[in-house]
Amino acid sequence: MGDLTAPADIDSRLEGHRVELTGYCYRMLGSTFDAEDAVQDTLVRAWRNFDKFEGRSSLRSWLYRIATNVCLDMLNAGKKRARPVDLTDPTPLAQAALNPLPENTWLEPMPDGRILPPVGDPAEAAVGRESVRLAFVAALQHLPPRQRAVLILREVLAWKASEVAELLDTSVASVNSALQRARATLTDHRSAATDTADPLDEKQRKLLERYVAAFEGYDMTALTALLHEDAVMTMPPFDLWLQGHDDITGFMSTLGASCEGSRLVATIANGTPAFAHYKPDPDGPGFVPWAVQVIDISDGAITGLHCFLDASRWFPLFGLPDRLDAEAA
Repeated sequence: MGDLTAPADIDSRLEGHRVELTGYCYRMLGSTFDAEDAVQDTLVRAWRNFDKFEGRSSLRSWLYRIATNVCLDMLNAGKKRARPVDLTDPTPLAQAALNPLPENTWLEPMPDGRILPPVGDPAEAAVGRESVRLAFVAALQHLPPRQRAVLILREVLAWKASEVAELLDTSVASVNSALQRARATLTDHRSAATDTADPLDEKQRKLLERYVAAFEGYDMTALTALLHEDAVMTMPPFDLWLQGHDDITGFMSTLGASCEGSRLVATIANGTPAFAHYKPDPDGPGFVPWAVQVIDISDGAITGLHCFLDASRWFPLFGLPDRLDAEAA
């Protein structure tokens, strides 16, 4: 980088906005790696065109304008991301089959640290976590791209209507109309609320401790007691999803039986509790990456197990070790 018109600290000033921009692009695109590509493109464009930034808006607003245009271009070129529950009805256990779909089909998980910048206000932090839940980001995918941008900027990031209108080169009336339509669409696709991960209260911690013990012990009776009767289990890249604790534990005892003896390592994804799932190494002692599990909790029960199986993509993203030694586990 070497534009003589750019101030000496431009790299650090741009980099300081990376996390919040990644969160914005992730909500817009529903894809972890597309979001990171969009932010990188945004920062490169900003650096190259810094001499055109006249300071009439803040640097942050200017970056969001660039990021929005990048995301709108990407959304015009591709289809929306989804969860298995958005595409089909649940599959009865007796008919369960593992059919993979292309990776660009799926809504993807994201580590909190890459999309949620530190904030001092607990209420603001709670809104941030709520707005990156898998179910919320999936609901956003039902909105036309510009409505999606309006809703995120107004409802999540608390921009004024006039600021959004300036960013999108439109009127305040158009912004307010788009927001009203977006809210109506989200109401139609709103899912049940789930508990966010930070901070967990004592009841939630105990529930997760019992879940780890039941899963690692492969105790289906104990696991059934922790799952809501209508709990769902998804396994991207497979389109199969199961509903009900009996079908979930039945699957784990049959097609998923190779997970017996696994170990779980706690992490956080999409504002909710998550675990890195390591299976026993078939070639010797120790454990190897298998999935990132994103957990939905509501009313003291586990309501969702979302298992992202492409471990070679997710474990490096989450900074997780590429194996567990038998002694350490």
